[in-house]
Amino acid sequence: MRLISWNVNGIRSAEKKGFLAWFANEAPDILCLQETKAEKSQLSSALLEVPGYTSFWCSAQKKGYSGVAVYSRTAPLAVEYGLGQEEFDSEGRTLILIFKDFVLYNIYFPNGGAGNKRVPFKLGFYESFLRSAEKFRQSGRAIIVCGDVNTAHTEIDLARPKENQKNTGFLPEERAWVTRFITTGYVDTFRHFCPEGGHYSWWDYKTAARERNIGWRIDYFFVSPDLVAKLKQAFILKDVPGSDHCPVGIDIKI
Repeated sequence: MRLISWNVNGIRSAEKKGFLAWFANEAPDILCLQETKAEKSQLSSALLEVPGYTSFWCSAQKKGYSGVAVYSRTAPLAVEYGLGQEEFDSEGRTLILIFKDFVLYNIYFPNGGAGNKRVPFKLGFYESFLRSAEKFRQSGRAIIVCGDVNTAHTEIDLARPKENQKNTGFLPEERAWVTRFITTGYVDTFRHFCPEGGHYSWWDYKTAARERNIGWRIDYFFVSPDLVAKLKQAFILKDVPGSDHCPVGIDIKI
């Protein structure tokens, strides 16, 4: 199976930039999107009815904000919208698809906000998510987690670590949570295959950072330990335009 995750920074904008042609050409088994910034009623039939796929959408109460979606060739056994906490679920950040062989989390994790004001909210969301994932894992389910985590884990995960030590996305407490998540047993699939730096998934639009590869790796796929042996590769599609993020993905034998 090929799974791809992409923060599209507005699905309606991405559609105008060739999203559907890219999707048809790439043809993953599952495509997870973050920051869709739309309600289903605002979407074209072309987005809602992609041949060969069933789609699931979770929108924020605030219009034009946040939102996640999943396209899947295989129908899940069940779908959960949110983590079961209103303060987080009102922002439309989480889709949980339960398949026969694994549970898939597609998440748009919060940003720490201007002046780092939303960092406590972000850390609270991280904890709520981890409790949810661990409940599935403790029941014997394999877990796949993907999305925009909004944190670069280590210094090799962004181009300018020293300059960003006091900025959200690279704060010690944010990075410490990712470390704890990994030590709990979840595997960063890209780092499983590639230990080198210089690979990023987000670049600042305002400074034309993409052209200079001054970026951050903040989009991830994680898997529970029972799936590691089934991983075939993890990748970053850095040359795909249409957003300030690029798609990331895994190939896994399930």
